[in-house]
Amino acid sequence: MSPFTGIALKLASVVLFVSMAALIKASTDHVPTGQAMFFRSFFTLPVIFLWLAMRHELKTGLKTQRPMGHVWRGLIGACGMGFGFSSLAYLPLPDVTAIGFAAPLLTVILAALILGERLRVYRMSAVLLGLIGVAVILSPRLSIFSGEAMNTAAQTGVILVLISAFFRALAQIHIRRLAQSESTASIVFYFSMTTTTLSLFTIPFGWVVPDISIIGMLVAAGVIGGVAQILITSAFRFADAAVIAPFDYASILFAMIIGYVFFGDVPTSQMLIGSAIVIFAGLLIIWRERALGLKRGKARPNLTPQG
Repeated sequence: MSPFTGIALKLASVVLFVSMAALIKASTDHVPTGQAMFFRSFFTLPVIFLWLAMRHELKTGLKTQRPMGHVWRGLIGACGMGFGFSSLAYLPLPDVTAIGFAAPLLTVILAALILGERLRVYRMSAVLLGLIGVAVILSPRLSIFSGEAMNTAAQTGVILVLISAFFRALAQIHIRRLAQSESTASIVFYFSMTTTTLSLFTIPFGWVVPDISIIGMLVAAGVIGGVAQILITSAFRFADAAVIAPFDYASILFAMIIGYVFFGDVPTSQMLIGSAIVIFAGLLIIWRERALGLKRGKARPNLTPQG
């Protein structure tokens, strides 16, 4: 394993996923969630085929030893995607991003329960510190932290994000298990195929014919999401789920920028302070992994750090 490679891939995927979420949010008033899922999934497929062609792996990249594993991963991922997309219609992008940070903590816990990964004090401390930062970020935006009653839209949005966070965490654990025997291309391809198929069952609930600009945004969301999915799936090959999970926190910075520029969401002082906290939590993980890597590299050069 190479934790730093995994972290770099994770960060790159974070940037792209936030961009994709912004495109989906911009379309929420024009198309239903199921239709947005279709575009997000279907237009990922050309990215996968192009990637395989560049690697000269078209004949072998989609082979699988665990077809049912891909089906379960697709079902879990589709649930996470659907609930997450739905929440964007009720809450600002930074809020959805910040509340979604429940997923990394759940990933760390599930990694210990399901995968048997060891929970180190530094890892857990960094995740908890990051969640404290998330609470600071949310404090001025959601009245749940001020003791007032939230409106119905905010309540609905928060519930949808929390449900999405659970399924996202479960999906990350499932990816980690699939990566032991399956190629990155097959994991992303069969996920996209499953989600595309499932989204078609939502046609009776009211698909629409959007204008060309909305179609363009949805297609772009699919392409960007495909690249991001390949990056994050690859990241699990280089680092434990518990190591790379905290770096989801970096997405709040990009969500704040995009939210301000495109949706008029002005960052508050609490959001800036909270962001500083989550950045520090990420830096703590990087520092700790580097220290462990150097120490173990000298003592056992043939082994990789397990943090």
